[in-house]
Amino acid sequence: MPNWSQILEEIQKQPSKLDIVRHKYLERLSEYTGRNTIAYYSCFLNGLNDLNTSINDQDMCGFMNCLNGMDPSKGLDLILHTPGGNITATESIVAYLRSKFGDDIRAIIPQMAMSAGTMISLACKTIVMGKHSNLGPIDPQINGIPAYNIINEFQEAKEDLDKGVNVNYWSMQLNKYPPAFVIQCDNAIKLSSELVTGWLETGMFKDEYKVSTIQNIVNSLNENQNSKNHSRHYNVDFCKNLGLKIEDLEEDANLQDLVLSLHHAYTHTFSNTGCIKIIESNIGMPYIITQK
Repeated sequence: MPNWSQILEEIQKQPSKLDIVRHKYLERLSEYTGRNTIAYYSCFLNGLNDLNTSINDQDMCGFMNCLNGMDPSKGLDLILHTPGGNITATESIVAYLRSKFGDDIRAIIPQMAMSAGTMISLACKTIVMGKHSNLGPIDPQINGIPAYNIINEFQEAKEDLDKGVNVNYWSMQLNKYPPAFVIQCDNAIKLSSELVTGWLETGMFKDEYKVSTIQNIVNSLNENQNSKNHSRHYNVDFCKNLGLKIEDLEEDANLQDLVLSLHHAYTHTFSNTGCIKIIESNIGMPYIITQK
């Protein structure tokens, strides 16, 4: 006979109604497509936008948990809803997923996959977007500030200091940055472009290598002067015009219904619990990060 603590442990292991509903729609989506399905969801639209809601190295544990027991020959549908995050963590996640599924990875964007989330999408062979879906610029941010803005500020400071004007102002402004910070920003911008260029060459455009198209995509998305704002929203028409391989979610009514039902299940989970990030698949238990 189990004791009191063992009974409590058994109760705590039981999935909640929210978990059951999400998993039901994950299973239905996977059954419909015949593909493995992983959902990567963050509650960043609920006013929580910090390291834990962003893409980071901790997420690798969630993806490892999801891939346990999967049949890689079925490919992967990766459902993304994220504000983005760390570039090197993103690089690691893409490398891991590709080591398992090769280039047979499709991104599905129910609403928003911004910044590094856009980068992951660009590492996939196609991207499923609805008329309400959005990607974003891939120019990196350093400590929450666009790297391009920091470089531009340093350039403006150099020009003024060469002329001997605004010396006191720039002395105060530049003191807030550590040594070699502008070099760090420049390297981050270059890394973002290099990663996405390589992923497009070996994924989305693997069978039809188009240098001009790839360069246009990378330059358009990793160029602060064009986007004006790191939070710019790029809809399905903009992404198609860039040359990205986009599948219209509305073209398959059943797929649309399943994806949006799942999306609503995640929003309800975030609204009714302390969860701030969920990584889960159509098999196994969810990997959940809660608010601390």
